[in-house]
Amino acid sequence: MSVLVRAERLHKAFGSIVAVDDISLDVRKGEVLGFLGPNGAGKSTTMKLLTGFLEPDSGRASICGIDVGEDPKAAKAKLGYLPEGAPTYGEMTPLSFLRFVGRIRGFDGAANDAKVTLAVKRTGLQGVLEQRVDTLSKGYKRRVGLAQAILHDPPVLIMDEPTDGLDPNQKHHVRQLIGEMAKDKAIIVSTHILEEVEAVCTRAVVIDRGRIVADGTAEDLQRRMPYHNAVTIEVPADRAAEIADVLKALTGVQSVDRVSGLANGRLRLRAVPAPGATIAPEVAATIRAKSLPITEMIVERGKLDDVFRQITSEERTSIHA
Repeated sequence: MSVLVRAERLHKAFGSIVAVDDISLDVRKGEVLGFLGPNGAGKSTTMKLLTGFLEPDSGRASICGIDVGEDPKAAKAKLGYLPEGAPTYGEMTPLSFLRFVGRIRGFDGAANDAKVTLAVKRTGLQGVLEQRVDTLSKGYKRRVGLAQAILHDPPVLIMDEPTDGLDPNQKHHVRQLIGEMAKDKAIIVSTHILEEVEAVCTRAVVIDRGRIVADGTAEDLQRRMPYHNAVTIEVPADRAAEIADVLKALTGVQSVDRVSGLANGRLRLRAVPAPGATIAPEVAATIRAKSLPITEMIVERGKLDDVFRQITSEERTSIHA
């Protein structure tokens, strides 16, 4: 896959506040990169540097191999950008606004109409085309912003909170659209909705205090949790010690912990794997072979919410240590 977005040691400060601190990353064709971080982490500033909306204090960004600083017009021609808040012209209708955007992008007549029609269809704006933008709901305004970003079918899309303000059905539709477009594009999605990362992103970058603190797939991030791939089982309380001893003897099991007691005379045990081990098949086979009285078995994956909190907490702790 070719690199369509590249950041090289980007740095941006506003007075004494460092918003982006030496960020480097590549995004390739076919990738959907989820850009995560707490409020104030530097996500929006990084996206503005990548799009040429802001100039870096140092470092460089390129879109499809075109340096954003040296040739901003050519770089932006390859780019669709949905900024935070999806600003538009409130006195226009979605139809007049999208036609205006199309003309700016270099389309005229039938070609412009075709681009507008496709963008409207993809974003579900058919029912509000003649309303003033400033009378639309937050969700529809967001969709107008998304329509202008994809209108010229750019090879790169950079979107800041694309599903902000959308209802669950609208979010599902936008996520489907991102998935459909991803095959031929490099897409960066800034989001604070962690389920969105699992739903549409092939890779996730976590940023905190202007620095990248994690980079990998959702699965890679989940593996950072201590209980990833642990097996939790529900057992009779009076046989818990016996069953724990059986599990401790299995290859790949590092420890067996009591998790919680239940009101029905049962409790939960957690078998924790050694680093890199996968123990669920062996645990399941042992339960069957020894006819152990197990009423529930769950393989834990680690929640992205927990991973996110752990990563950003570690970063803040290391900064203040």
